[in-house]
Amino acid sequence: MKRLATFLVGMLAGIGAALAAVNLNSATVAELDAVKGIGPGKAKAIVEYRDKNGPFKSVDELANVKGFGAKSIDKLRAELSVGNPAPAAKK
Repeated sequence: MKRLATFLVGMLAGIGAALAAVNLNSATVAELDAVKGIGPGKAKAIVEYRDKNGPFKSVDELANVKGFGAKSIDKLRAELSVGNPAPAAKK
């Protein structure tokens, strides 16, 4: 019984990780590309926008990135977040 409980807890943790929203402020091009509706070109554009303009304040700010309109942002909203940005790399 203990093994079954451990297995179930592990499975639920894995599902939670798989369903976690991708953070626009820390995600790599590859992580963004893995989101359904964002291809490699859009993923690169998101990272370039973030590098040039700083962290996203909201998912709605994606409207400033070429290739994203209100409808596409609404479809992606549940899969994206703008939690705390990753610390800036030291130069």
